[in-house]
Amino acid sequence: MGELEFGPAGLSLSFFKAGWPRTMAWRILIVPDKFKGSLTARQAADAIARGWRNARPKDSLDLLPMSDGGDGFGEVLSGLLGASRRSVATLDAAHRPLRCAWWWAKTKTAIIESAKVNGLAMLAGKGFHPFQLDTFGLGKVLRAAEKAGARDCVIGIGGSATNDGGFGLARALGWKFLGRDAEELDQWWQLSQLIEIRAPGAPLQTRAVVAVDVRNPLLGPAGCSRIYGPQKGLRSEDFDLTEKCLTRLAAALQEQHNLGGAKAPGAGAAGGLGYGLRVFAGARIESGFDLFARYARLDERIGAAEVVITGEGAMDEQTRMGKGVGQIARWCARRGVPCVGLAGMVGQSVKESSLFTHTRALTEMAALPRAQSQAARCLERLSEETARAWPAT
Repeated sequence: MGELEFGPAGLSLSFFKAGWPRTMAWRILIVPDKFKGSLTARQAADAIARGWRNARPKDSLDLLPMSDGGDGFGEVLSGLLGASRRSVATLDAAHRPLRCAWWWAKTKTAIIESAKVNGLAMLAGKGFHPFQLDTFGLGKVLRAAEKAGARDCVIGIGGSATNDGGFGLARALGWKFLGRDAEELDQWWQLSQLIEIRAPGAPLQTRAVVAVDVRNPLLGPAGCSRIYGPQKGLRSEDFDLTEKCLTRLAAALQEQHNLGGAKAPGAGAAGGLGYGLRVFAGARIESGFDLFARYARLDERIGAAEVVITGEGAMDEQTRMGKGVGQIARWCARRGVPCVGLAGMVGQSVKESSLFTHTRALTEMAALPRAQSQAARCLERLSEETARAWPAT
């Protein structure tokens, strides 16, 4: 594949600041998310940087891997905070023994990525139904962070395999759920029989912030079960029981403990884990992208760049609707900084929008299976071609 050609729909001279010669060294901010299943955000940033340097070795590159709360959140945030890696024995979503990584910052802040405990990718091909899975292991990690002396905890909850509304998490923190005849319920699908909820004698002392990448409520047509449940294995015939269980959980918490929040934006994140952390751990729900942007000094770094390059595995309608990579593009537009999107695949809605200054996809270079298996090599080449294609002013 030769150099790119840019017609009216591609890059134009307005892409560049007036008077830039082709040989000038530019400041480039490289801020990709993960290419799910192929590259971490760090690996994607490195591949883009290698390709760019091949074409323009004198440019100044600022590498900033990003995450808005899903897989890779722990590595990204720990890098920004200079946190050290730790590990703890816990259980995965299916209650299998697991040694889980978490991170410790000198500010006595714990960083936890729930996908490393109850992540969907950890159970791929294992045949578990969501009724068999819960968030108990995450509660054990929170208690471990508290025991280590954490005053604050930042938790990224994307990529979850669970749909329990935080029921398992709560049980690990000491909450008890009782049915008829004071029988303790130990499976979240039993919550339709819930009569009483008892709070723990020692509530969690660590202040928690939850990073979410969606704004769904807990219940209803836009709730966690109907929107995200199918990708975790919920079937249409499971929806009635699932909704009944989570509705009863929310009602009992409101009636017995004056704990609401089921309608709050982000309550439905990670199968209701956003809601669960709010009510059972007193957590504050926050946009994962906003958290990343604050810790990364994103506005300052975009303002210092002549060009921003971002990307992810698939730039599609979710990108346009506000996921992290789309937010990067919007921040660039406010600053008047060109933003290039490099992705595994680029959906038609993104191509037709004015969100990015220019987009390219790995699937332009190779069929999808090869683009996925050789993602780093393809992304490096795509970046190099993009760098070589800058028009002279």
